[in-house]
Amino acid sequence: MDFLLLGYNLFVCPIGDGYVLDIVNVQNVPVPNWTLAKMSQKETSPKGQNSQIFQNPFKNFSKYDTIGENLYFRERKMTKKWQVYETDETKVKELTEKYAINSLLATILVNRNIVEEEQIQVFLHPTRNDFHDPFLMPDMKKAIDRILQAKQRKEKVIIYGDYDADGITSITVLKSFLQDIGMEVDEYIPNRLEEGYGLNKPAVKTIAEQNYSLMITVDCGISAVEEIAYANSLGIETIVTDHHEVGEELPKAVAVVDAKRKDNTYPCRDLAGVGVVFKVIQALSQTLHLPEEDYLKYLDIVCVGTISDIVPLVDENRVIAKLGLMLIHQTKNLGLRSLLLSSGYQKIDSNTISFGVAPRINACGRMGHAEQALKLFLSKNIQEVKELTTILNEYNRQRQETEKRIYEEAVAEISQKHLDQKNTIIVAGENWHHGVIGIVSSKITELYFKPSILLCKEGKVAKGSGRSIPGFDLHEALMKCPNTIEKFGGHSMAIGITVQTSKLENFNQEFEQIATESHIEEIKPIIFIDGKIELVDLNKQMVESLKQLEPFGEGNKTPIFVFRHLKIDSIRALSEGKHLKLTLKQGNTIISAIGFNLGQLAEEYRIGDKLDIVGMLEINTFNGVDSLQINIKDMMGAI
Repeated sequence: MDFLLLGYNLFVCPIGDGYVLDIVNVQNVPVPNWTLAKMSQKETSPKGQNSQIFQNPFKNFSKYDTIGENLYFRERKMTKKWQVYETDETKVKELTEKYAINSLLATILVNRNIVEEEQIQVFLHPTRNDFHDPFLMPDMKKAIDRILQAKQRKEKVIIYGDYDADGITSITVLKSFLQDIGMEVDEYIPNRLEEGYGLNKPAVKTIAEQNYSLMITVDCGISAVEEIAYANSLGIETIVTDHHEVGEELPKAVAVVDAKRKDNTYPCRDLAGVGVVFKVIQALSQTLHLPEEDYLKYLDIVCVGTISDIVPLVDENRVIAKLGLMLIHQTKNLGLRSLLLSSGYQKIDSNTISFGVAPRINACGRMGHAEQALKLFLSKNIQEVKELTTILNEYNRQRQETEKRIYEEAVAEISQKHLDQKNTIIVAGENWHHGVIGIVSSKITELYFKPSILLCKEGKVAKGSGRSIPGFDLHEALMKCPNTIEKFGGHSMAIGITVQTSKLENFNQEFEQIATESHIEEIKPIIFIDGKIELVDLNKQMVESLKQLEPFGEGNKTPIFVFRHLKIDSIRALSEGKHLKLTLKQGNTIISAIGFNLGQLAEEYRIGDKLDIVGMLEINTFNGVDSLQINIKDMMGAI
């Protein structure tokens, strides 16, 4: 909170290890972040009616100073729960000795339950031999047989994909490989703003009118039961390749290749759509007895789609990401190389893909021009690639501006109507871009740590997107609102929704009540901490060893540590108050720290204050000099 307005006059007297605090009266004290407490001159005080016993009277406060007879407390803020792993130290010592690794690296491996020799080898040093047998995927042989039949018969084949980074990379990989083996193949990408996600009957009709006999879906299709039945009636056979959850009924396709099928025996269920496509081209290569390089050369593009789709980077996804990032450093794909250069990132890692490449691809789909991103990845013309890169950057700029406008309008309404005091946040606006409000909803949820739904009012209906917090199933909650919702779809953390404008207020009240009844206010954001570190134990080599754990992402988060009782040696705000810069001291050891978007805390702490900090360890390079740095995720005054 920015202002703490309640102050207390307190009488304090010790009782054993505890204290009695007699609350004499309550007054408003307009002092930012501080509570004024008038200290009694008496050494003892009788326990009054409003007294409370505390084992530590200062446990909720991070700082207290005496000025004359007044004692000022500052609230000890801890809005997030810090949860430290209970590490098996015996196992850590065992890994340290057996594999000659430092205790920090061993601790993280134990925390991630990577303790067996084969697990450790594949996690730290994956190779091409660690890919699973593609024919363990459901219907893979049926799919391969049908594709090769189409090749032999020279049939007209079309790939039906999605407009996001996973869909675009899926089309790129499959189309390029099928062309490599001598097939002619086209693609269809639905317009996000006009057609929405997945197969639709008008598109299927258009495909039939153009005499395609085989349609291969990528990153979609598993729920298109009616559309594929319609395709069958028009003489189009379909192969579904997808990675989304399976409904009660499978589509009547020639083959349905999806590791989330109930009859699945494939070891890795969490492949991205492009990961499933990679298994298809691997199976085709093996069937045609082609060199491994013929499908492995696409790992750079497969890696981009995998990281962009935020699938867990474990098991086969980790192999794809780790080997793919190595290939990206020397990629021959002109479009990818151009995007990397334009992103401005000096280092190529999972962050470069997540924040530099993926947003530019996704911006095309969000703004209704996904075909431009596909064209970029397929182009062999350097001049065309430069022009397309400029176009993608422009779409991304437009997306950023649109997102900023909607975000500011939404936050203003939340503030004006005090919606942040509720358990859920629903905001409806006009002229809000459908392709962008999902991102804004994510930011609103992150800002307030509450489920949010953003809606764009269009006459009699309002359409939009919602995002949730861990521990609150958004999809399940909306299932309880059948009378106020026209339609919705999605999963526990993200949904798309349509509501009648006339029912907006009723829906708002019903959704809030459902969240309240589920005791959502008890859910707190959790920071999972790998362990406590003393500054004196740190060195550059130890921090550099953590790079072996890369690529980081979903399912393999960047390690976070807790540092206790660090004394502030210097503190200041950066970038016009946006960020926080500190130097911290523990004993005779000093370390720098940076807190992005934590600049407001510069006014709350002073030199000499002691802090508990959770954050990530980094090596910061400035003017050619390397130094250790803590990237702060949360902080509070030390007790």
